[in-house]
Amino acid sequence: MTLPTAALPTDAQAFVDAHRDVDAAELFGITELCNEFGITLRALRFYEDKGLLAPRRVSGARVYTRRDRARLALILRAKAIGSPLSEIKRFLDLYGDHGEGRSQQLGYVIARTDAAIAELELKRARIDETLAELRVINASCKGHLAARQQAGEAPAR
Repeated sequence: MTLPTAALPTDAQAFVDAHRDVDAAELFGITELCNEFGITLRALRFYEDKGLLAPRRVSGARVYTRRDRARLALILRAKAIGSPLSEIKRFLDLYGDHGEGRSQQLGYVIARTDAAIAELELKRARIDETLAELRVINASCKGHLAARQQAGEAPAR
């Protein structure tokens, strides 16, 4: 027997609701996660297509576990600091099915953050050099303009 399409979200939500603990939610619907993290359904499905999330299916509807929720939080946090999806996937895949790769994950994060910090510090040093040079040029031009104005020369328009 197939369920009507309109009944799917209700059935999935009933499944989610039936598997909740009193103190902690174990399962989440797609709308719940989208609302909680401020993302669109399309974005969540995109992460699934890229293999970053793998929700269960109940009557054709997506049902997410606490693990999926934690992975989504990590995905969004990593994206916010500029990590490409390929790097995020590698990081998530290191974890394994039961956390057996946690040490590898931590080592990977340490290596990647060390590299990112070094790169950003180099960029900051270059920006500071450029700012100093621009300030010298600006001050020099202001001095030349002030000298010309004192000599009675009309300012250029």
